[in-house]
Parts: sequence; C-alpha cells; structure tokens
Amino acid sequence: MSTAQVQAPFGDETLIIETGKWAKQAGGAVTVTVGGTVVLVTACMAKSPREGIDFFPLTVEYQERTYAAGRIPGGFFKREGRPTEREVLVSRLIDRPIRPLFPEGFLNEVQIVATVLSHDGEHDPDCLAMIGSSCALMVSDVPFDGPIGAVRVGLIDGQLVANPTFSQRANSAMELVVAGWGDGVVMIEGEADQVPESKVLEGLQFALDALKAVKALQVELQKKAGKTKTKVELAAPNQALIANVRSSAFPQLEKIYTSIAEKSARESAVSELSSSLTKDLTVYQEFAPKGGKEISANQVKAIFETLQYEVIRSNVFNKKLRADGRGLNDIRTIECEVAVLPRTHGSALFTRGQTQSLGVITLGTKDDEQLVESLESRTYRTYLFHYNFPPYSVGETKPMRSPGRREIGHGALAGKALKYVLPSKDEFPYTIRVVSEILESNGSSSMASVCAGCLALMDAGVPIKAAVAGISVGLISDSKQAVLITDIMGLEDHFGDMDFKVAGTRTGVTAIQLDLKIKSLSMDLVKRAVAQAQGARMSILDKMEKTLPAPRAEMSPYAPRIVTLIIPQDKIGEIIGPGGKTIRRMIEESGVTSIDIEEDGKVIVASPDSKALDIAVGMIKGLTQEPEVGGIYEATVKRIMNFGAFVEFMPGREGLVHVSELASKFVKDVNEVVKLGDKFKVKLIEKDEMGRFNLSKKQAES
Repeated sequence: MSTAQVQAPFGDETLIIETGKWAKQAGGAVTVTVGGTVVLVTACMAKSPREGIDFFPLTVEYQERTYAAGRIPGGFFKREGRPTEREVLVSRLIDRPIRPLFPEGFLNEVQIVATVLSHDGEHDPDCLAMIGSSCALMVSDVPFDGPIGAVRVGLIDGQLVANPTFSQRANSAMELVVAGWGDGVVMIEGEADQVPESKVLEGLQFALDALKAVKALQVELQKKAGKTKTKVELAAPNQALIANVRSSAFPQLEKIYTSIAEKSARESAVSELSSSLTKDLTVYQEFAPKGGKEISANQVKAIFETLQYEVIRSNVFNKKLRADGRGLNDIRTIECEVAVLPRTHGSALFTRGQTQSLGVITLGTKDDEQLVESLESRTYRTYLFHYNFPPYSVGETKPMRSPGRREIGHGALAGKALKYVLPSKDEFPYTIRVVSEILESNGSSSMASVCAGCLALMDAGVPIKAAVAGISVGLISDSKQAVLITDIMGLEDHFGDMDFKVAGTRTGVTAIQLDLKIKSLSMDLVKRAVAQAQGARMSILDKMEKTLPAPRAEMSPYAPRIVTLIIPQDKIGEIIGPGGKTIRRMIEESGVTSIDIEEDGKVIVASPDSKALDIAVGMIKGLTQEPEVGGIYEATVKRIMNFGAFVEFMPGREGLVHVSELASKFVKDVNEVVKLGDKFKVKLIEKDEMGRFNLSKKQAES
C-alpha cells in the first residue's frame, strides 16, 4: 500500500495524519502527529461474528510508552505494566464517541489500539488518539459511520482557545474535550472553575466549529487510501418470533411499568415474566429458520429486552410517565446526613431515591501525597477521589477485584467536580482523600458521589469555597420527538439515549460529561439539557445546605493537626542535621507524626497531639532563631570539664558556662555544683569572634 498524508492547522501547530507506512497488516492504521507528539492508532476486526452475544464487542486500548518521553519506567521490572489511571480514562474517552457509530446488529469483535510513540511535553496525545481512532476506522475495512472530530477547548484570560498546550492549560479556567459527528455533539468530558453555563455552552459551540476541519481531513484521507468496507453479517431480528413474544408479554409488561413504582418489586415482576417466557422453548421452534439453529433462551430474552425498551419509551412519549411514577423533571426523594461514622475525619450519607453514596474523608500529611509519573511530568497529587461499586449495591453477587474502568471513570468525574472548590495548599496543607462507597445504586451514582463527597468535606472541616452538587439528565428520542428527563434511574440509563451529567456550585459548572447511544445531539438539545440540570442542581444544593450550611469550624480530633513555619533557607541543613539525625531526634522527642521541609524553607509539622506540636515547633524555632546576648535560656548540661560545663541552651546550640560563672561563690570542683543532665537557666553573656557562646548561670539567677 502506498502512503498517503493529509494536514490541517491544529492550535498553533499542524496536524499531520499519515497511513500506509506503519502497521500495514492491521485493518486500518494511521499515525497522528502534532509538534513532537506522535500517536499510532490501529483498527482490526474479527472475520466473523462472536457467537452467543447480543452486544457489540468493541475494545479500546490506549497505551503510553515511557520511551516516548525519553524515560525508563520505574519499579523493579523496568517495563510498562497494568494500565495507569490515565490510560484507562483515555481509553474510555476514545470508546464513548465511536461506539454509537457502528451498524445495529454488528457482532464482529473490533479492537482499537492507540500507542503514544513520541511525546514533546506540550501537546496532549489524548485528542490525537481520538482523532486517530476515527481515522483508522475510516481507512479500514471495518463498517463505521464516521468520521468524528475531537478538540480540546480552554478558557485562558477569558478567551476560548482550541487545542491549548500543557503550559497554556496551567492557566485555563475551563477544559472541555468535545467529540462531534455531523453537526452535533457526540461526547463531552469537561471540568471548570465554577464557570457559568452560558460560557460552557459558548465553549461547546466553539468546539463544534473547531473540529470541522479535522472531520474533513479524515474524509480526504479515506478518499486517498481507504479500503473497501467489508460486508458483514448483521444480526437480523426474527420478525415472526418477535411478534409471538410480543403477543405473550407486551400487555403484562405495560402493566408492570405503569403500576409498580418500587424498583425491587418491579424487577421481580419483570424477572418472573421473563422466566415464564423461557420456561418452555419448544413453543418457539416453529419460528426457527429452516436448517438453522433452534431458538435459544438468549434470543427470547433479547426480544423481551427490546419490548421493555418500547414500553418505557412509549410511556414517556405518550403518557409523560416514568416507571417509578415521577414526572419528567422530578428529582427523587433526597436525604442527607453528616458525621455518620465516629472515628473518620469526615463522613456523609447522601441518598437520592435508591441510589446511596457514603462519602468518607481522610486528611493526611505530605507523606501521603501520591507520586504520579506521566509522559509530560512527575508530580505529587495532594487530592484523591476514589469510587467503589460493590456488587451488593445492586443486590448481586460477583467477584470483588481491583477497580475496573467504570470505577476509575466515575471516580475521576466526581473528583473533577470537587477539585475547584478545594482550598489551596497554603490555606490547607493537607493531603485529602475522598472515598465514595456506593451502598445502593439505581442510576447516577457518580453524581450522588459528588454530593456525598462535598458534605463529607464540610463535615471534616475542609474550608471549601462553595457546596457542589451533581445531577444527570437523560433523553428519550425517536425520529419525531425528543424528551429530556431529570435524575435518570438505572433502567432509564439502560433503555434511554443519553446520560448527561452536570455538577457545579450556585455560581457555575465544575464538571460536565455527556455519553450518547445515538449518533449525535444537537446544540439546541444540549442547551435545554444544561438548563434543566442547572435548575435541578439548585434544588439539591438547597437540601444539602439545610443539612450542613458551611464547613465545620473545627476538624475531627482524630485528624492530624498541621503547623507551617517559614525558616531561612540557610537554616534547612541545621534542622535536618548530618544524615537526618537532628530531624529524627526532634520527631522522636516531641512525638509528632512528621516534620517535612521544602526547598523554599517551608517546614510542615503534623501530629494529632497539640502538645507534641508545640514541643516540635519550639525545637524548630530554637534551631533557627539566633541567640541574643542578654537572653535567658533553659539549659541542659551535656559535658563537664575541669574549667566549666558545656550546656545545650537552644536545640542544637551549645555554649560554655565557665567555672567562674557557675555560682556566686568560688567553685573548686565543677562536679560539686552541676551534674550531667541537670537543667537550669543561663544568661548569654557573649558570642566571641569564633562564634562560640559564653553563658552564665549565676547572672541568670541573680
């Protein structure tokens, strides 16, 4: 295959997409280059459908190789291992916008692999991987109704900027990653520093305009080098079987979804009806194709699920009725509690309908910061948000393993929502860990995590700037109409067309995420959904603020107390001491948890014991303060000589009390007056030319 290349402006650089040179055995392969960042993306498809499934088996793997940034991986094995949190999040970022664009009934496995081969530290490879994934599919033999375009939008000094670099993003008040198909939006992932909804919408429209060139570029490359699309076998519905199952189940299904509002009772009724349909499969065999396989229980269950889809949507369209009896804009009943756990540093229980999140706060010191090694830098993270979704939350039994992609994604979204209201490190020098334990789930648990996490932070006494709440808006649509529904529950997420999550304060948005099952969403619907979410958010904030209107003035007695001191940089060595001897001694003698020293002279002392803090702070001040001639100090005898006693009168500071200054009378033998370890007051009477301190016991006592 001959190579082909296309180019277009991309921020301040040029976007170059090339195919035909690398990975030529893949179904489709492209390299996407901006500046010194290069991403290779491949797309491959299995030759036949996977048996026994009723979903599209798409997998996306995004990989960052450390050689791309000229580094060797850390750790014992010195090679890349399990996917990092960032790799998982970018894999999801790629998957979400392309998944709706494959044909209905397409069951061949498709795998997208995006590998970062080179990284210049300025241009983020995530959007390049998204563009490359769409383009690799476009030039491949895989059926795909693309292209999609992707762009990152920043808000820098009040101006919207397309595809900002890492250095530009450091000063950005908003960051939106937007994927578009046709004239609409197909995916949004964003965070903002309490930016008003109007500015967020302006940013989304700006993104749609900016990504048009990227879509046109992919079409151009496909014309130059695209393969013929493979004609694949699509799973076709058995119309005769559908009609039979419909006649048996549809009336009962309608009754269940209009008369049973409680989730568990409704699910039991639905499960019982489903089981009755598959109890005797012989009644369906007349609908099996001649010479084909017999009708299976999975086929019947798939049709039954389709009927549920129809009933739920029909009730919304025709009756404005939801399965739990709510109106289209109604929020489920909300209950908030704080301080629900006695020994944690902060806790809150947030319940919305049958979705319940337990938020728990742990406050730590500098020792608890997380080292994050990425291609662009090595940093320490002082704020962590972790989301756990145990199987009991939905009444199921499953193996409990390490967090999956869903848990990582939900935790990242909730973490973004709270990030911008946290105090600065100078204001609150703690490492903050927020954990959301999902105890019950019936939809929108990530937004419940935002609310629980916010209340728990306030319960812990973290001085956040404002309360944050989150809500999800769904969509039920067909070719004729589109209905938005507020606070979607699980089955509305499953059978609906959209999950649009918006979190923020009363002032503005802090996090936003859009996932679609249809090909795109018009900007008109985006605006309506954002407005609907804003009103719902205010209602939730009202309930949260009634529970706890502001952060507590005092922290938990079990949380560490932290005192910050500023010392001269030339004194850092004195505090640390040779081989760390002095600082270890201060920690041991005072009983504090830790003493951390930064390069700029900032000293952070942590301990849950205020008395220990006072002792350690006194020691540090003693080491860093210059002794004053005439000053009175508490001294401890360290050595006894025949001409006097050497005493420590400040931490790390020793001086001589000459025999003539030990007492007002004549002293023949020093040991008759003082002994090792004796404590007494001394007066500093001289600092000689060599920096030695001369002290007097008798003058301090007179």
